[in-house]
Amino acid sequence: MQRRAAARALAATLLWPAAGRTDAPLPYDERPDVRDFAEGVAARRGWETSWVLAQLGQARRLPVVQRLMMPAPVDRRPNWQAYHDRFVEPVRIAAGSAFWRANEAALARAEARFGVPPAIVVGIVGVETFYGRITGRYRVLDALATLAFDFPAGRSDRSAYFRDELEEFLVLARRERLAPASVMGSFAGAIGLPQFMPGSVNRYAVDFDDDGRIDLMGSAADAIGSIAHFLAEHGWQRGMATHHAVQPPADEAARARLLAPDIVPSFSAAEMTAAGARLDDAGRRHDGPLALVRVENGNDAPPSHFAGSANFFSLTRYNRSSYYALAVIHLGQAVQARR
Repeated sequence: MQRRAAARALAATLLWPAAGRTDAPLPYDERPDVRDFAEGVAARRGWETSWVLAQLGQARRLPVVQRLMMPAPVDRRPNWQAYHDRFVEPVRIAAGSAFWRANEAALARAEARFGVPPAIVVGIVGVETFYGRITGRYRVLDALATLAFDFPAGRSDRSAYFRDELEEFLVLARRERLAPASVMGSFAGAIGLPQFMPGSVNRYAVDFDDDGRIDLMGSAADAIGSIAHFLAEHGWQRGMATHHAVQPPADEAARARLLAPDIVPSFSAAEMTAAGARLDDAGRRHDGPLALVRVENGNDAPPSHFAGSANFFSLTRYNRSSYYALAVIHLGQAVQARR
């Protein structure tokens, strides 16, 4: 018993420096849990374990990534107008117009192939990376290793997800002949103009400029085609509106029933009308399920409501937030109006 306790204590000192010590934690490629991971990846992929360990040995734990992964303190209700104004503003709209002008042919091809309008793709690139100005300043290898093996305590553990993404990143690096330690991205490991996680790159990214490789950082065409393909694979329907104007039911119970599914389209236009919601003309003619979506306007204003379609829901597959999806739509519309 004492031997086991001593072994656990020794392992803890190897993995984490004791108080007052300044030496670094055990390198990732020397940790037993990481070596187990490397062996599993190598067995699944038919690779040499030594290659996997060599890549992981270059990874560094980033305390800043651990801090950024923690939820921000919330002292006010969400504010849609403030969120809107952060993204739909003159400098970003001008940058979006330039991006659209420079990539008009690729945007048109993406719409023809996948059914996603240019304004939606342009809105996503603008919200995600300010048209390439903000693509992340962390080595993806470091970010993913940190979250895979040293996920911060204090929130729901997602280390299994990030271990999967780390494996997907190594798959991506081998396929595209990238040095894993050279790829930069967000603190969560998202990559390029569309900020795809490695698994999404492997599943949905396309070589849209036909140069024989996928480059979401250097090729706007690849980014455009990949975003449109992602949305099409997540239910985007050609020609369908993303949302319609609606007044929610005055009856609290009826309103609560329509709000219960949140952003998931669950009611026909007739069912929403029967519950007391007042849709606009286009909404009443909508063919397909709708969701009654609410966004808050801070502490000092009532919430806003709209009826989200399957296309609105597909946007939330990119980022599960009605605020995000609405910002994408509004930014794309503002850029289109400027053009």
